[in-house]
Amino acid sequence: MDRWENKVAVVTGASSGIGVATCKALVERGMIVVGLARRVEKIESQTRLLISRKYQKNFHSYKCDVSDEESVRRAFAWITKQFGGVDVLVNNAGVLYNDIYIISSDNSDAIRNTVNTNILGVVWCLREAFRSMRERKFDGHIININSIVGHSLTESAGLNIYPPTKYAITAMTEVVRQELQMHKSKVKVTSISPGEVKTKLFGQNYEYPADMPLLAPEDIADAIVYCIQTPPHVQVHEMIVKPVGEKI
Repeated sequence: MDRWENKVAVVTGASSGIGVATCKALVERGMIVVGLARRVEKIESQTRLLISRKYQKNFHSYKCDVSDEESVRRAFAWITKQFGGVDVLVNNAGVLYNDIYIISSDNSDAIRNTVNTNILGVVWCLREAFRSMRERKFDGHIININSIVGHSLTESAGLNIYPPTKYAITAMTEVVRQELQMHKSKVKVTSISPGEVKTKLFGQNYEYPADMPLLAPEDIADAIVYCIQTPPHVQVHEMIVKPVGEKI
């Protein structure tokens, strides 16, 4: 991680789950970390407190709704003004409405919000991060947090438009890889697809079955750390991480 000492990492969806674990992992390995979320007060009251005290000075938060293009522009402009630019982006923010179906009536807001957050939010953040890297001629790294359901639709009924948005991330990561190659850029892009992770994605009150194989958010943070510290000539394009015993 020596290359990333005092470099700037931006983590979206930093108020819960994988975002929290990622902020902690990166800042405690010497990076300056900016956590973005709609609930910035939750970042300050929860995420920050999980970070070792000696590293908290290098952790910062900013209110941002990634589904809103202008909100993303403002956030990245602030990051550039405060810290000079973005060196690593972790596109982690995502939403899932598990109480509706694609064929449900009156589901427009939920479907639209899922698409705007899980697809367009990734585009807006990726675009602004790459602009920062290109302007500073820095070979940074973009991590897209995908999902196992971005590759397999086994047992996906009830997840409505969420799996299609993750399939979009699978395709987007490859398209971006080709675009970077076309522009002779050495910026890396990686898709990390977890299996089931014990987070609050299904809602604050959701209880996972006691015998269900689960990953911890820290497992995905460790995967991110591994991917960004590979040598300059090595790019992990796609990583699938499953808990032992998962059937999907």
